[in-house]
Amino acid sequence: MGVRSHDLFGATTDPDPNADRARPGSYGRPPAGYRLPAATRLGAVELQVSHLQRSLEYYQQLLGLAVLAQDNTSASLGGVTANEPIVILREVPGTQPVAPGSRFGLYHFAMLLPDRAAMGRFITHLSEIGARAASSDHLVSEALYLQDPDGLGIEVYVDRPRDAWRRAGRELLMATDPLDLADLVRAANGAPWTGMPRDTVMGHVHLHVGDLNAADAFFAEGLGFDRMVWRYPGALFLGAGGYHHHLGTNTWARGAATPRAHDAKLQAWTIVLPLASDVAELRAHLVARGIAVADAPNGVVVADPWGTPVRVTA
Repeated sequence: MGVRSHDLFGATTDPDPNADRARPGSYGRPPAGYRLPAATRLGAVELQVSHLQRSLEYYQQLLGLAVLAQDNTSASLGGVTANEPIVILREVPGTQPVAPGSRFGLYHFAMLLPDRAAMGRFITHLSEIGARAASSDHLVSEALYLQDPDGLGIEVYVDRPRDAWRRAGRELLMATDPLDLADLVRAANGAPWTGMPRDTVMGHVHLHVGDLNAADAFFAEGLGFDRMVWRYPGALFLGAGGYHHHLGTNTWARGAATPRAHDAKLQAWTIVLPLASDVAELRAHLVARGIAVADAPNGVVVADPWGTPVRVTA
């Protein structure tokens, strides 16, 4: 008997081994105009925190990130021996922690591990230090969820091979199912956790928004993401190059408010395009749509309808 799964329509079904495979080009709805290049990826997230040293202890000791650069009020972190940061922490005087789901903006940022063995080592590490985490099997990926000392959401995950992804029509199948933690631990083959691997990257960002139609207009028709999943209850998932999602948006934070100046929050997230000419093309498209664009070193910055900035660089 197959493992039962909550599919994207909220029903419970037995996965069909003969269901449509998500072969390249067989799924997703592209925007009508500008479309992000297939090689689009994400860069660092920038977080406003209340206490830099406390956050550093959490991100180093629990998550295993390494400090790549630091001054009195900020630090850049990445995988062990990595050259490029994936998280930038900034202490702002007067900042207060936030209750999860109380503000628009960050639901979680998601660090993508290179393989299941690394995920198994991380699970063992969390168990050994007594840390608690939520977990989910999303069909396309296997994920753990945590919160930092300021209430900011974090996902650590590993992708399943693309040839294992499935679709329903043009829509990619994703779910929120129980995760087989023991199987992931077995994949580590008893190897110890030695910190976040060097080739860990920022896989996706997931945001609380006020309206999915407005999110579709801004992130798909504006920024140029493809829609990947659009019938998951209260959520819209978008990606580039056939990826299951570089960006998740949801309306699950009912009654949320716009982040205030002294709230812990996502200050900005980063889209990295292959070429400077790609950034210029996107900039022209945004301006033509009447979206305010600010020029920045190596790229541009634009704020979504709920006030969260996104940097676009090459």
